[in-house]
Amino acid sequence: MKKFALLVMVLLSLVLFAKPARVAYVINGSLGDQSFYDSGYAGIKQIEQDFKVQTRVIECNFDPSLYYPSLITAAQWADVIFVISYGFEEELKQVAMKFPNKVWVNIDTVVQDEKGIISSVDYREEEGAFLAGVVAALVTTMTDLPGINPQKIIGAVGGDDDIVIRSFVYGYEQGAKYIDPEVQVKVIYVGTWDDPAKGKQAALQLYAEGADVVFQIAALTGFGVLQAAKEVGKYAIGVDSNQNPLVPGHVITSDLKEVGKTIYTIFKWILDGTFEKGKVYSFGVKEGMVGLAIDEYTRKILPENVVQKIIDIQNKVASGEIQVQPYRP
Repeated sequence: MKKFALLVMVLLSLVLFAKPARVAYVINGSLGDQSFYDSGYAGIKQIEQDFKVQTRVIECNFDPSLYYPSLITAAQWADVIFVISYGFEEELKQVAMKFPNKVWVNIDTVVQDEKGIISSVDYREEEGAFLAGVVAALVTTMTDLPGINPQKIIGAVGGDDDIVIRSFVYGYEQGAKYIDPEVQVKVIYVGTWDDPAKGKQAALQLYAEGADVVFQIAALTGFGVLQAAKEVGKYAIGVDSNQNPLVPGHVITSDLKEVGKTIYTIFKWILDGTFEKGKVYSFGVKEGMVGLAIDEYTRKILPENVVQKIIDIQNKVASGEIQVQPYRP
């Protein structure tokens, strides 16, 4: 009888796991960045629409006092919780241990607990950044383009000096050197993710120092980079979402980190039973979760032969013919 009761409980848990009714999205920052967080939110909304589940977004607004209670709120309400846990990885572990029957998916950093409750998505962001470096290096050597000087200098503005942004910068430098070893890369870390004015100030400094292209890796702060490119007649590269249309003629491409697509894909795996609790998923160019946004805005800036060269290099990264080295602190 006990074995039968146990079997029933297991079957019921499998049914509940396969058919979640509520999905939460807990983020350390806030929506409206037109980049990383908004990309994830698009995936949440697509889940809501396609699978008829209830969804809820909980924004922590970079307030540490909200991290733990926000996770508790999510765990009490939702069956599946997607988390952007920068700065509160330990709180995530603590709450997940209290709610081990929930599905916890941490996005963009690896958080592992001793019982294998939390799954993580670890992007190979260096691959996308490598491609951004390829584009920036090609453009800085195209002196026939308006605004390009002969100095071969490119730049990057990071939201903070952390391991993820260091990975971006490392990949960016590799891509630039792949095109031309003489290209110089200048980087400024501004220490904030939600201040476009500081992003603009940093980009203007880089442009004044000779940079032709600046890669923004700074969420909402990075919108100021795009504005600065327009102001001085230079070029920028967006990040996470397709930011090419935001400042037409000055954003050459965007380094996509498909957070929304990731969330949607993981949720489908949860539904079909192929999702694994406690696993670290590695996503890059090969999986279609990292790569460049090449569209009509790109083609209005770059000639088609250059666009095709970029696409060819992206394909070589996807196939493994080009190996991008990961950042190792």
